[in-house]
Amino acid sequence: MDPAENESPYAKKPWLKHYDYWSPREINPSRQQLYQILQIATVNFRERPAVAFMGMQLTFGEVKSEVDRLATSLHRMGITKGDRVGIMLPNCPQYLISFFAISRLGAIVTNINPIYTPREVEMVAKDSGMRAVIVMDLMTPVVLSIKDKTAIEYVISTSLQEYSGSPETAPPAPENTLSFKVLINEPAEVSLPRVLIDAEKDVAVLQYTGGTTGVPKGAMLTHSNLYTNCLQSFLWGGPLTRQGEERYLMVIPYFHIYGQTVGLLLGTWNGAMQIPIPRFDPDLLIQAIRQYKPTFFPSVPTLYISMLNHPEIKNCGLEHIKRFNSGSAPLPVEVIEKFEQMSGAMLYEGYGLTEASPTTHSTATMAKRKPGSIGLPFPSTECKIVDLETGTTEVPVGQEGELCIRGPQIMKGYWNRPEETAIALRDGWLYTGDVSRMDEDGFFYIVQRKKDMIIVSGFNVYPNEVEDVLFTHPAVLEAVVIGVPDEYRGEAVKAFIVLKAGTVATEDDILEHCRANLAKYKIPSFIEFMDDLPKSAVGKILRRELRDVESKKNKS
Repeated sequence: MDPAENESPYAKKPWLKHYDYWSPREINPSRQQLYQILQIATVNFRERPAVAFMGMQLTFGEVKSEVDRLATSLHRMGITKGDRVGIMLPNCPQYLISFFAISRLGAIVTNINPIYTPREVEMVAKDSGMRAVIVMDLMTPVVLSIKDKTAIEYVISTSLQEYSGSPETAPPAPENTLSFKVLINEPAEVSLPRVLIDAEKDVAVLQYTGGTTGVPKGAMLTHSNLYTNCLQSFLWGGPLTRQGEERYLMVIPYFHIYGQTVGLLLGTWNGAMQIPIPRFDPDLLIQAIRQYKPTFFPSVPTLYISMLNHPEIKNCGLEHIKRFNSGSAPLPVEVIEKFEQMSGAMLYEGYGLTEASPTTHSTATMAKRKPGSIGLPFPSTECKIVDLETGTTEVPVGQEGELCIRGPQIMKGYWNRPEETAIALRDGWLYTGDVSRMDEDGFFYIVQRKKDMIIVSGFNVYPNEVEDVLFTHPAVLEAVVIGVPDEYRGEAVKAFIVLKAGTVATEDDILEHCRANLAKYKIPSFIEFMDDLPKSAVGKILRRELRDVESKKNKS
């Protein structure tokens, strides 16, 4: 360690003194292949349900059997270590089976959002060089339309009905595709060729970012990155987790890094029964809570807000859920308080990003709750805050700067993008692009994305702060704030607001509320009421789309 780091308040890791008594300070990075998570779970929980879906259940033993048969079929097709295989599926049993089958061969899972357009699928397919893709039947036309422009050799089709209570209703595989159902019914080879995996070097997952800067980048996540992040999460939960007894309600997409690690991988690790929901529908969610009595629910702010406003939320059996997790975006303090009051359980906030597998911070169970904090860094995770201009000087405790993270869960780099890798990874530190601060106790706070910050007459305005104030208005369901050009002030604040059903609020009502809670330069100059806000597949509000619309207005 650099001697200068010994004087650094960040190097002293003040957060360690607030760890729960069961959480280790340091852990050894895993050297295991991801497939071994399923192997171990099957040894320990063979007869326990691994997945419940549309009236059907599969045990861990049955899942592993289908994984091995699919791996055998992929091997016979010529898929080998290092080949990229796309998964373009919603949450369903086939995703879990496909993920571990690809991992068993040492091939690389390449996640594709199933609602992508042909252009977006082509972009990912070309960049990754994937040889095969496993896709839901309804989306096969999208893949087939771009197949000849890419390296894709095999399109494997499946349908939700194949794993329903009535599999006989499943349609045949579309023309020019291979049938998933046929492939998993092929006999498995007793001994597939042994694949030697260097867990710290070999890529397990190519996870494309949302493309907020234009072209999506594939984060190379190794077997060790993902396995270790599971270990960090497991040890963080400590006695709160009852292996072999948990039930995970999975609305967060498996194809998103949050759902993949916190749901699919950690759920398998814990011998949990996973309850995948293919799409977010508040009524389906309430029905699943009633039917399955889940014990763990990882979600995102927009889903929690939607649930709070569902008429049946108080009568659906929410008390069975012992732990709620929120990630992907900041959760307004007001929403946390309301949800905890309603459920009687603790809602844990965390922080992570694709490049970190994803989790780096989380709320500790027994530590003091600090409103607005993302919590404490995970075991073996180093953090520091550096100046926004050069990124080279650590800022004092309490001062805002860019959050940098170093740890065993940090990606290997971006696929085929050495220049962008060099910008994001410097001396092992991941530069997150998030404006953050650390208090004297070692609790971290995300202030804003660097690129989201609004500068009004030279003053920094952080959208999160304005949005938190808007959320406290009784008529506001959702709100998002962006900066728009202003000839006099450089930028002005614009708020987009969705009102709760059955409520009424005018622009003057909102402005009066803001005047009572915000400095003058932070008050929105423009307010637009909307029926819905644009969202990603994981429920994150797409601030970028609103910016693009405003930019086109200004140019016209």
